[in-house]
Amino acid sequence: MTEAWDAAVEAQIRGAVQRGEFDNLPGMGKPIPGRGMPYDESWWIKSFLEREKLPSDLLLPTPLQLRRRIEQVPDEVRGLPTEQSVRDFVGQLNTQVVAWLRNPEGPRVAVRPVNADEVVRRWRAERAGPEVTVTATDPATVTDPAVAPARRARRRWWLRWRRRG
Repeated sequence: MTEAWDAAVEAQIRGAVQRGEFDNLPGMGKPIPGRGMPYDESWWIKSFLEREKLPSDLLLPTPLQLRRRIEQVPDEVRGLPTEQSVRDFVGQLNTQVVAWLRNPEGPRVAVRPVNADEVVRRWRAERAGPEVTVTATDPATVTDPAVAPARRARRRWWLRWRRRG
């Protein structure tokens, strides 16, 4: 039975070769990727991620994925158009964090919900543009009345602390 099967398969292959179905296949004449490299058990995962252009962050456990997303919040909300969209984004992230906190799995990593008000405050500050800072080194040269009292107060605090010691 197997001899007849083998003969049928070989006949199909010979017929395909004669018809030219194996000519000009992608990768023809190119070396086999990974040949000569040490064996890697997760080669298929790496090749899938590369082929599908997926981020390698998907391999991380849930708490580490959440931590990474929390770290990237300022960059992700920077392009959002409205305050409500920023709050919605933070709300969705906090929903995921709370869901993980209710049923934690994976390594124990400290993950806390994001403070939406703080994110919105930073988002507004970035939208307002860069603030003008005074770079005067000598407090006597500062002529702006809004900056001068702050400089004086800071100097007084320093003198008080110095007197203690």
